[in-house]
Amino acid sequence: MLKSYLTPLLKVALASWAMLLPSVAIADSHDHPIGDAVSELPIFDAHIHYKEPAWEPYPVESVIRLMDNTGVAMGLVSSTPDEGTIMLWEHAPNRVVPELRPYHGNAGSSNWTEFPEMQQYLEGRLHAHPHEGIGEFHIRNRKMWDEDLFRSIIEMAKNLDLFLHVHSDAEPIRWLYDLDPDVKIIWAHAGLGEPASEVYRLMSQYPELVADTSLREHAILGYGDNLDPEWKKIVFDFQDRLMVGSDTWVNGQWDNYEGIIASNRQWLSKLPRSVAEKIAYKNAERLFGRDISMELIGTK
Repeated sequence: MLKSYLTPLLKVALASWAMLLPSVAIADSHDHPIGDAVSELPIFDAHIHYKEPAWEPYPVESVIRLMDNTGVAMGLVSSTPDEGTIMLWEHAPNRVVPELRPYHGNAGSSNWTEFPEMQQYLEGRLHAHPHEGIGEFHIRNRKMWDEDLFRSIIEMAKNLDLFLHVHSDAEPIRWLYDLDPDVKIIWAHAGLGEPASEVYRLMSQYPELVADTSLREHAILGYGDNLDPEWKKIVFDFQDRLMVGSDTWVNGQWDNYEGIIASNRQWLSKLPRSVAEKIAYKNAERLFGRDISMELIGTK
């Protein structure tokens, strides 16, 4: 009797387990690193500069060819001066999201906030061309915390629904949010000089803050086969607000562009496909209202 009693229960249990197996397998596949399949993902490069010293050695055709060779479907581009961005955008409008860098003439990264005509310059360029962000610009020290100028910049950005792309440590980001909690910010290099603990703290404090990870790829990779533990926590906890980038700030970065993108694919390869896709291109699709796919490769 015991055997006849247990058999039906075992059958039910085994049937239930069999029904669970597919979902367990799917969950495991979702958690498994994407690995070599990362090469299939289009990349949105969220930190490109096309500065004047690059124009001759890297004409616009060669820049798009580098993007093609590395699977970079689209990029966020700013330049010193802005004419470089517009040249690249006019050559390949489907591959370039232009943003306006304030630097021009004698206005550079350390003194651009001191120029009395800066507000008029920004307004004029924003009116003349379809920029989708203001930056990347530096806030190096408190001397640059010009409240009147930044309030006007924030107003311009909000009126046109633009991001501010800010190169700074954590405190200027807090200051900008104090000026206006609704400002849209991309934190360049995820703070660069800031330790991972401070990056995590700031991203937690401001749930709308977006960051690009340009120049951070080696820190994220860490040593051995695993990502750096602190950066791994940042990547997973803020996976909806990160984008990769190259930062072609000097021609040496263009010289090594393929290696830079390969390094980014290397750390993305250690993530589950769903997370890798977000950081590679899907977050940019949402933030900039674009369709990004490998079908853009080879096009303009």
